Amino acid sequence: MKRKIVAALWTGFVGAAMAHGSTEDTAFGRAADPHKADRTVRIEMSDRMRFAPAEVRVKQGEAIRFVAMNKGHLKHEMVLGTMEELKEHAALMRKFPWMEHDEPNMVDVGPGASAVIGWRFTKAGEFYYGCLIPGHFEAGMIGKVIVTP
Repeated sequence: MKRKIVAALWTGFVGAAMAHGSTEDTAFGRAADPHKADRTVRIEMSDRMRFAPAEVRVKQGEAIRFVAMNKGHLKHEMVLGTMEELKEHAALMRKFPWMEHDEPNMVDVGPGASAVIGWRFTKAGEFYYGCLIPGHFEAGMIGKVIVTP
């Protein structure tokens, strides 16, 4: 019950447009069908608290199938958003570390596992992906998405 309440609080940060299947844009784009993506980008997660690659370049309007692969022994996650949203969510995760995620811009990935995010970047700019498990984001587990017009 507590997990669902906290997840609802996080959803408030991102907004109702993040609902599964939504065609509304957020500040950093909208969910996309990963099977219809323009291309696939593999993101490796490590226990050194890093993503590889640490930077991804995409074109505005491009749909990306992110494959988040956990190469470590710890659980990690990949959450897409603006820096402000990621910082707010990281603070919330420090208060409620058991919070579960169920939004199209985020995946939890166990050791040795992988997960997929389908995302269309509808706006140009700099956006980010981070692991918001307490301590991971603060240790530098963050990557950048540069979206060009």
